[in-house]
Amino acid sequence: MSWGTELWDQFDNLEKHTQWGIDVLEKYIKFVKERTEIELSYAKQLRNLSKKYQPKKNSKEEEEYRYTSTRAFLATLNEMNDYAGQHEVISENMTSLIIGELTRYVQELKQERKSHFHDGRKAQQHIETCWKQLEASKRRFERDCKEADRAQQYFEKMDADINVTKADVEKARQQAQLRHQMAEDSKAEYSSTLQKFNSEQHDHYYTHIPNIFQKIQEMEERRIVRIGESMKTFAEVDRQVIPIIGKCLDEITKAAESVDHKNDSQMVIEAYKSGFEPPGDVDFEDFTQPMKRTVSESSLSNSRGDGKYEPKFGSKSKGKLWPFIKKNKLMSLLTSPHQPPPPPPASASPSAVPNGPQSPKQQKEPLSHRFNEFMTSKPKIHCFRSLKRGLSLKLGAGPEDFSNLPPEQRRKKLQQKVDELNKDIQKEMDQRDALTKMKDVYIKNPQMGDAASVDHRLSELEQNIEKLRLEVQKFEGWLAEVEGRLPMRTEQARRQSGLYEAQNTSAVNSCAQDRESPDGSYTEEQSQETEMKVPATDFDDEFDDEEPLPTIGTCKALYTFEGQNEGTISVAEGEMLYVIEEDKGDGWTRIRRNEDEEGYVPTSYVEVYLDKNAKGAMTYI
Repeated sequence: MSWGTELWDQFDNLEKHTQWGIDVLEKYIKFVKERTEIELSYAKQLRNLSKKYQPKKNSKEEEEYRYTSTRAFLATLNEMNDYAGQHEVISENMTSLIIGELTRYVQELKQERKSHFHDGRKAQQHIETCWKQLEASKRRFERDCKEADRAQQYFEKMDADINVTKADVEKARQQAQLRHQMAEDSKAEYSSTLQKFNSEQHDHYYTHIPNIFQKIQEMEERRIVRIGESMKTFAEVDRQVIPIIGKCLDEITKAAESVDHKNDSQMVIEAYKSGFEPPGDVDFEDFTQPMKRTVSESSLSNSRGDGKYEPKFGSKSKGKLWPFIKKNKLMSLLTSPHQPPPPPPASASPSAVPNGPQSPKQQKEPLSHRFNEFMTSKPKIHCFRSLKRGLSLKLGAGPEDFSNLPPEQRRKKLQQKVDELNKDIQKEMDQRDALTKMKDVYIKNPQMGDAASVDHRLSELEQNIEKLRLEVQKFEGWLAEVEGRLPMRTEQARRQSGLYEAQNTSAVNSCAQDRESPDGSYTEEQSQETEMKVPATDFDDEFDDEEPLPTIGTCKALYTFEGQNEGTISVAEGEMLYVIEEDKGDGWTRIRRNEDEEGYVPTSYVEVYLDKNAKGAMTYI
């Protein structure tokens, strides 16, 4: 089955058919291109839909996403975003594997088709030229034959006429002979041209045209195969993303199965629990007796106390104070942000300042007596903050201490505010540590920069940290007021709390005893004294049961160091000790001699051998 033998006379139809094939290929390319545009548009719409329903940061919607049902919805939105990404992958793969490849192939196909049909037309023109030559030779032979017959007839007529001279007859005879000779030459030429044409025609229809048509047939078959492969790729591109899409759907199903109605119900309780007790029975008022009407003291509107307010651990709350506290909340109250060790020795030579480095731990004045003063102080009169707070309530703005909220909600807000302030303090301290290290580098290498250029920024950071510490102390005072108990601090906690000491604790104590009624209004209370007695043993255990830090290597003292400041330890030259904390970049290494003796030494005074690099020593110089 060959187009060259079966379709030898269908040159024009083959030309139309191959052009139709290219049009079909271009139509398929256009189809795939529109499909990719649809995929991109669909993916964009899915992403916009997911983004539209994402919770806005720092808004009420973000708080609502703590429930399991809303978290499942949020997981669905995230998975839909990934789902949209797979449709983008489909579009990209179809563009590169189908549209790009077929577009290049169409250009090559057009060039090849043009070349083949150019050869076909050239062959046709050649055979047509040969045919025209044959026709011309034939007509010339026919004309010469007719002229020869007329010349013969004229000669015979002249020869039969007795009135014609002999010379005229001879002339007619010569003319007839000439015509006969021309006819014979034309016959020979016609015969030769005919043979040549037959040969060319045979080659044309049995050799040249079949070869050209065979090439056209192969070209067309390649086009058909190529479009079939493209259709297969079209399906494979979709099939490749099905596992990932299935995984997205599985994650959506998993998120849906994680919805816990009991947990959500409990979270509603935690979110909206006020901490108030239900009102008691309303007392009977007997109007038949001439006596003053009494109002039930158990009503929610009772915002004044006739006796002393004496909150105790384990008792129920009075007014709007929350009397319970958990140990983890106590730890968040007592724990201060991490205090980095002080900068390394100013001189690189150990002999220059043998005891030069400052102590990595600075003893701070404990705050326990201040909290005792705070909790035992007698509120004489309301401070100006109460008036300002009442005015802000009328204007719609909440007070700074969240006293317009129920006790439980107020406690959560205060704890959240303390955590945020602690994070801000940590950020400021990180910046301060970075600038301190930069200053040390400038001191050691003056060509890198001026050490005095960072002093202004360091002072600003110190002021910011001090302001934030004042804020933390203020909110911790309010938090202690709400929780209704004062934690006792051990020596370690007092050292940590030194980061939060401030000079103006009276600003907190002066207004710490404000009370509010359930409707948010503020009333004057009678003078009362609140006593908080907390057994120290309830809290000491949490600080005394700390496990010692594990050893991470050993070290050898290169020089003698007399640790006279708190937190340091004395070492002798050549002494071997255990390393329990690496140098964090501040020039100090924490070491241990035995279970009871540990402290900091300058990193430049020791040679450290870490366990993970036991085969080779790491030396800090």
